[in-house]
Amino acid sequence: MTLGQPYIGADHSPKLLREAGLLENLESIGWLVHDNGDLDISAENTVGINDELYSAHNSQIVGKGCEILAQAVVDAIKKDRFPLILGGDHSIGAGSLAGLLKGRPNTGVIWVDAHADLNTPEMSESGNMHGMPVGLLMKGMVKQNSMIPGFEWLDSEEMRDVRLDPDSIVYIGLRDVDAKEREILREKKIRCFTMYDIDKDGIGGVMEKALDHLLQKDPNRPLHLSYDIDAVDPHIAQATGTPVRGGLTYREAHFVAEAAARSGNLASAEIVELNPSLSNDSGAAETMELGLGLLTSLMGKSII
Repeated sequence: MTLGQPYIGADHSPKLLREAGLLENLESIGWLVHDNGDLDISAENTVGINDELYSAHNSQIVGKGCEILAQAVVDAIKKDRFPLILGGDHSIGAGSLAGLLKGRPNTGVIWVDAHADLNTPEMSESGNMHGMPVGLLMKGMVKQNSMIPGFEWLDSEEMRDVRLDPDSIVYIGLRDVDAKEREILREKKIRCFTMYDIDKDGIGGVMEKALDHLLQKDPNRPLHLSYDIDAVDPHIAQATGTPVRGGLTYREAHFVAEAAARSGNLASAEIVELNPSLSNDSGAAETMELGLGLLTSLMGKSII
């Protein structure tokens, strides 16, 4: 998926991650890998929605892609597999969350991102759907039977109660948050660890607090980690669409993945917004190498 934002190229990264050795790396640390391949999302019906009430570019095809992904995630969970999702832009997070919350309703979410992705079409300043996956799934954010074209499936009888509780998500690495998102984060008392918190308490302290928050009521709770590469500082991860200076260092980025893996609760993960077309060859290669390393750290690779 690349239509959740304005740049071409994000849809190439799953192929490049495979070519860089992702499957072999996972097998080398003990995983039995089933590769679903790229999901088949038709380029038809790319209708944009824009009026004075809300803005959601390419909502029909993004919504259909998310529906297909949600079902693939549910199918993987039924087979007792670990869904590892390769983006694509972060609009796919709506599909990931929907599938995970349907298959494992108690899932806690670690959202590693420079941005909160908490917009709804009514709120969004840009209309880009990669800024909406959490907003579309957050409990109380979108009224019943008010989903935009392409996302009507979230209002179906089967899915209408599949929503994310504000207490079930923590943010890591925030540093570029819209004013309306800021209001919602405060109003719903969503746990956020910004770059200020990381500077103040260190990444170790932040991850300990994040995991404690999600696991305090149920130490066996399954966790999902959604990793937007723009959480990492752009001098390390150049090839991404919405870079923001002052992000995670190389080691901080890996520590987030390692701490989640070491918790023993990580049950699904995704990585998004790697876009090799948005940098020169060396910048693209470094970003893809970082993405590959973060995925293997998430899946349990350790220094010793």
